[in-house]
Amino acid sequence: MTGRAPGPDPVQDSPRISPPPHHAVGVHAVTNAMRMAQRQMGVVRGARALLRVNQHDGFDCPGCAWPEEGKIHKAEFCENGAKAVAEEATRRRVTPAFFARHAVADLLGRSGYWLGQQGRLTHPMLLEEGATHYAPVGWERAFEIIGEEFAALGSPDEAVFYTSGRTPNEPAFALQLFARRLGTNNLPDCANMCHESTGSALVETLGVGKGSVSLDDIHHADLVIVAGQNPGTNHPRMMAALEQTKDNGGRIISVNPLPEAGLERFKNPQRPRGVVGSGTKLADLFLQIRAGGDLALFRALNLLLLEAEDAAPGTVLDRSFIEEHTLGFEEWEKDARTTDWDEVLTATGLPREQIEQAARMVLESGSVIVCWALGLTQHKHSVPTLREVVDFLLLRGNVGRPGAGVCPVRGHSNVQGDRTMGIFERMPEAFHAALDAEFRLTSPRRHGYDSVNAIKAMRDGKVGIFVGMGGNFVAAAPDTPVTEDAVRRCALTVQISTKLNRSHLVTGKRALILPTLGRSDEDRTEAGPQFVTVEDSMGLVHASRGRLKGEPELRSETSIVCAMARAALGPDDDVPWEEFGVDLDRLRERIARVVPGFEDFNARVRAPGGFALPHAPRDTRTFPTHTGKANFTVNDMVVPHIPEGRLLLQTLRSHDQYNTTIYGLDDRYRGVHDGRRVVLVNPADIEGLGLAEGAYTDLVSEWPDGRVRRAAHFKVVAYPTARGCAAAYMPEATVLVPLDHTSDISNTPAYKSVLIRFEPDSGPEAVVVI
Repeated sequence: MTGRAPGPDPVQDSPRISPPPHHAVGVHAVTNAMRMAQRQMGVVRGARALLRVNQHDGFDCPGCAWPEEGKIHKAEFCENGAKAVAEEATRRRVTPAFFARHAVADLLGRSGYWLGQQGRLTHPMLLEEGATHYAPVGWERAFEIIGEEFAALGSPDEAVFYTSGRTPNEPAFALQLFARRLGTNNLPDCANMCHESTGSALVETLGVGKGSVSLDDIHHADLVIVAGQNPGTNHPRMMAALEQTKDNGGRIISVNPLPEAGLERFKNPQRPRGVVGSGTKLADLFLQIRAGGDLALFRALNLLLLEAEDAAPGTVLDRSFIEEHTLGFEEWEKDARTTDWDEVLTATGLPREQIEQAARMVLESGSVIVCWALGLTQHKHSVPTLREVVDFLLLRGNVGRPGAGVCPVRGHSNVQGDRTMGIFERMPEAFHAALDAEFRLTSPRRHGYDSVNAIKAMRDGKVGIFVGMGGNFVAAAPDTPVTEDAVRRCALTVQISTKLNRSHLVTGKRALILPTLGRSDEDRTEAGPQFVTVEDSMGLVHASRGRLKGEPELRSETSIVCAMARAALGPDDDVPWEEFGVDLDRLRERIARVVPGFEDFNARVRAPGGFALPHAPRDTRTFPTHTGKANFTVNDMVVPHIPEGRLLLQTLRSHDQYNTTIYGLDDRYRGVHDGRRVVLVNPADIEGLGLAEGAYTDLVSEWPDGRVRRAAHFKVVAYPTARGCAAAYMPEATVLVPLDHTSDISNTPAYKSVLIRFEPDSGPEAVVVI
């Protein structure tokens, strides 16, 4: 074991607060990454792992989905990427002896940070009904249990198959094939809880639910608008691309309720000015918007563009593009001209002069890209907001040409690829038809459960088996007590995982933990060395080859899924599951005949850098929507209402965190150290609400039907967030979000718009550990 996992669990922590910095990365980020790598992996193993990250002959970073630059550096990773690799390639181990020492009830009282720091899972484990401890179980017996439980289902729709975005293409395809062979489309995934609003908006307006830009477009854009996103913490390598934008004369607008150090100044450790100099100032304009005000902002920008066209006809709007490639402009324009400036200013909290300054920057720019992440996708009105963003880009023809387009920045490194492979409860008919033809089946067409509806189905006793491939479902999902009670109603829960987390402890009547190889682990079978593939945020598919020796009991995700399928479907099922489990080339041959864009998959993915998937709006300016054109949409103004004595809370990640994985207890770029139970509040709001900086308080969320949710014992931290807004970390604050507080259309939990009040502190003993 390298280093030591934490001893006493620091759940009831006492965060230290310091002034937040005004730059990101730099030498400190490098030293911090190396320190964590050495502590988890050791010097030799750490060097071997990090020098293989994002290399053509190495493995894809298990962190974010930002693409690699064309020129690959020897150190092609960021601080958070190094943390993700260190967590996965750690020498710490969770063996059967660990489970013998710790009852499930004991582990339930530990924080997610403590659980994750214990190390890699090494053996299949079984929690029998009524047992207090997990016990080791052989692989074959584990699959027998799975077969028994599937045989006991009354309907295929009583099974749910959840997928984390870190799952590579091959096991994702195998899992959806298993589910559809069984007879269900219950394939929720983490995208349901993050970027589903993006897909809903883009499919309706452009016909493709993915981004339309390349890295080269980012580099050469005249203007990049980064809205609701924090590259410094969540996608650090994006800052290098934005630095290239600035080098080429482009400008950047940051739209965010919180100032983000990474968009203030970037100290690139691979450039001299990032090591000894002051770095690069990224944002030319910071619009400190109120949470949920982005729809109003883009409506205002669109109105200003229309008025500029009125003043100088034929010089602002791209009339030829609008006439040739779009529908709905006249109806949209009529509504856009009704935009009320008083409502805009209330919703955004911005001075009109700043919005007009942003509009001037747009007018001065020939090509514009809008990037966004969860700050735009996790509101009640997220889909209309993103449709309005598309309206904004269509006005000047900023789709399907160099340096312009939509750029949703995804989280996990293959969340987009999983959807491409069929992990979706509502795949289009063309996919079903191709799958049916290739595998001689009739896949079900009725829609399955997304993540929120899967929880409701479990709550209502409609689900007997929950299978989770990666991730930490109960921590990522909203309404924590409701979610956990729902999961406990299942007959069997199966977790295919590399590390211990809370989802292994909130179980059905029986539970299995099936330990799997990670991205960094070598996968060698009787067919030879294997590799997997992933798709990044910009639709590039490339190979990922693990190089580190793993524990002998571990199996690949694909082999586990295929063995489960055989156990559940029986010996007469004619899908060659055993062959797929040991030879991924055979599986890729079948993927190539089902999934568009993957023709000649095996050969093309072996080329350095892989290949790009087709994207009709980008490649040919054709739009495969229901109308055959890009669609303007009318989106009603939304003005978030914040009653007296309340604030609008958004949940977010700390810098020592990736999704629900907690690497440490610091948020260096926000000045929070040694703790996570903090609420960030504007100093003027602290004074106006009668709070005391540094005091502890309970957060209570309020809902129209009178319900409330409580999160206890948060330290009040003065922070320069937008007035009327607050922020706290997930998953600690997800307890505040009811299951039915979701985005219209996409059903994504609305984690970024939670109305809260403050009540006296209930004390650390009232903390719900997540």
